[in-house]
Amino acid sequence: MRETVWRAGRASVALLRGAGIALASYLFIGVAMFAAVAMVTVVGAGVLPESVLLVRRTAGYKRRWVGAWTGEPVPEAYQPLNGEVFARVRTAVADPGTYRDLRWLAAHAVYGWLLACCAMPVWVIGLMVDGVWCGLLKQRAVVLPLIERLVDLDAAWSRALLLPSPEALRTARLAERVEELSETRAGAVAAHGAELRRIERDLHDGTQARLVALSMRVGLARRAYDKDPDAAHKLLEDAQDQAEEALTELRHVVRGIHPPILTDRGLVGAVRALAAGSGLEVSVDDDGVEDGPRAPAAVEAAAYFVIAEALTNAAKHSGAERASVELVRMRDRLRVAVRDEGRGGADPAGGSGLLGMRRRVAALDGTVEMTSPAGGPTLIEVELPCVW
Repeated sequence: MRETVWRAGRASVALLRGAGIALASYLFIGVAMFAAVAMVTVVGAGVLPESVLLVRRTAGYKRRWVGAWTGEPVPEAYQPLNGEVFARVRTAVADPGTYRDLRWLAAHAVYGWLLACCAMPVWVIGLMVDGVWCGLLKQRAVVLPLIERLVDLDAAWSRALLLPSPEALRTARLAERVEELSETRAGAVAAHGAELRRIERDLHDGTQARLVALSMRVGLARRAYDKDPDAAHKLLEDAQDQAEEALTELRHVVRGIHPPILTDRGLVGAVRALAAGSGLEVSVDDDGVEDGPRAPAAVEAAAYFVIAEALTNAAKHSGAERASVELVRMRDRLRVAVRDEGRGGADPAGGSGLLGMRRRVAALDGTVEMTSPAGGPTLIEVELPCVW
């Protein structure tokens, strides 16, 4: 009996919330009517989009409640209200979600109160009947559970009224996808610009300076060749050393664009070379990545740079002695996981290295997940779409 009363009380609270929304619905309906009348004036046109947003928030609260009660979320599909005033007004008027919410608002103003009122006599009858039938005779309650059925009815009606049409859902998801792709494209452009600036800086500060010095020494050696052959020979030796240093700088720049070791040894071989030179004790586990065809070059390069950045951060900041790298070949993607046994506490949103990692992965429509609790371990998981 105690459990029955508790569940009935919980259901009654839900009905009272619905009654509160129904009471507020009368106010919202009045606001909507005012906004519709005020829309004919330039000043009043700005009221309509704000009123629609208010109704959307109310409907969103009801969707979340229905999802929590039934365990099945109710999706929403709206056109974003962006731009200038009149563009927002046109969007609000043309959006089917506006009329769907208004239809629910008007209906809920009726059945929200009705269901809450029906619960009152059920309580009175249920306490008498179930008090004897369930409390004294130890039989299953028959009246008080009807209050939960009333809540189920509220959830079913609200779901039916608030559920978008399949076409509206497809349109909303397409709009979200376009927005997501726009953000990832902007991130990819920013990452590409940063990479170009890095290459330019490396060439200007390193290779170009060495080539200028090399040219000057060759010129000095040519002038001194007839008068002082020994000095010219020494200048040519210095020029050869500088030429080798310039080649080393160029190789470093090339490795930053696309490491040649990826082409020569593949992703697994390149990762093992990274692990050997990381300064940590790194274990590499490749789950079928070496078997079958290789991943596209862009996917291999993104995975390589993610692992390189993660191992560099682990060696510099984590205080770990060991780390592990896992490469998993999945049906339509490549999964990369880098774990270190360091102190943890890394900020997933901080650091230019992590930002660059996220941008590089997002440009390929991949995902990055990082967990780093205080005390460790730190785990970076990356999934990259891949056609094998």
